[in-house]
Amino acid sequence: MAELLIRDADTVLTMEDTATGRDILIRDGVIAEVGEGLSTEGEVLDASGCLVTPGLVNTHHHLYQTLTRAVPAGQDALLFGWLRALYPIWGRFTPDLMHLSTQLGLAELALSGCTTSSDHLYLFPNGCTLDDTIHAAAETGLRFHPTRGAMSIGESDGGLPPDALVEAEDAILDDCIRVIDRFHDAAPGSMCRVGVAPCSPFSVSRDLMRDAAVLARDKRVRLHTHLAENDEDVRYSLENFGCRPGQYAEDLGWTGDDVWHAHCVKLDASEIDLFARTRTGVAHCPCSNCRLGSGIAPLRAMLDAGVPVGLGVDGSASNDVASLVGEARQAMLLARVSRGADAMPSQDVLRVATRGGAEVLGREDIGAIAPGLRADIAVWDMRGVDSAGSWDRAALLLAGPRRVRDLFVEGRQIVRDGHVATLDLPMLVERAERAVRNLVRG
Repeated sequence: MAELLIRDADTVLTMEDTATGRDILIRDGVIAEVGEGLSTEGEVLDASGCLVTPGLVNTHHHLYQTLTRAVPAGQDALLFGWLRALYPIWGRFTPDLMHLSTQLGLAELALSGCTTSSDHLYLFPNGCTLDDTIHAAAETGLRFHPTRGAMSIGESDGGLPPDALVEAEDAILDDCIRVIDRFHDAAPGSMCRVGVAPCSPFSVSRDLMRDAAVLARDKRVRLHTHLAENDEDVRYSLENFGCRPGQYAEDLGWTGDDVWHAHCVKLDASEIDLFARTRTGVAHCPCSNCRLGSGIAPLRAMLDAGVPVGLGVDGSASNDVASLVGEARQAMLLARVSRGADAMPSQDVLRVATRGGAEVLGREDIGAIAPGLRADIAVWDMRGVDSAGSWDRAALLLAGPRRVRDLFVEGRQIVRDGHVATLDLPMLVERAERAVRNLVRG
């Protein structure tokens, strides 16, 4: 049996009430023991001077957008204008660009402490498929929750996306079945779980939303979409459906503990209560919400009501950075701006970033450091300049590094001494620069 001992950490934040100690013994990809003075005949990692946490969990992303950061036409636009600026660029993507952008985005996430990421891919130009991102993630080594997104209502039918990027609804549902049957693994420790994810109320029909919910429940997979992202989004729902986003979701079968919605910036009190009662999850994306001027999501109110909440970096075209530890700090700061400095302790946000994200994605096997859970672990070196002078080495979000020293997924080392061990990152960056030059030229 393969063993790894993470030994002599300064602090281990287990996110569990029972497991304590400075040593973590990993056996065959699973945490075997947490305690003091543990030993092994296998590999030993010295964690002295380090804070050890569960791997962070990213519950919302559009990884393909990694190649469209800081596009000038979208830098200062609101959501709908931002989308209109970027749709034509995304329409030129190829399978190779999907693969490249996925690996770049996941590498960036890994360096920020992320061990599990969802992805929402909802456009498939020029022969692109969800398979492109799944294969890229497998090579990177992160745990992956890809969702088969879709857009079916183009501009000519009153939708937002250009007609060239929408698909026929029968074809969408057929491909959902294909990727679920080929890639979805529901077993404990799974490295790939597929979800069904029509893009948004302003890009798909209500019929597709209903049919997608039926399909997902028949296949026993999770459902994901965008909801109540900003005032434009709410106004669109009121004008076109005659109801607020929460009612829209409930009417179409999009509430329940197998559903999670991205953003939810504009949920009102009744919608928060609905999500709490039905255990409907939320992916909170504070940096993107700031970048697009969407507002501040009611994180404290959702948590207090019992809504399952995880963090999401959102796409790199609306955040421009994919740092999950940075996202956690931003979530903490925004909650304090809106509710007061005592409204959001840093450990509450770390819980959202770990156990909260695991719950939103339906994972009972990750999100904490405890015997029997998968060995998804982040090691943060607290001896650098960014932590110097800190009185509390566990206060990662207040005074701590923005990159991990080491990262493990299923007990396998993905980041070693601050470098991604599974990919040739300098080569990927060089390829990205060439790809951007080609996209700019059109």
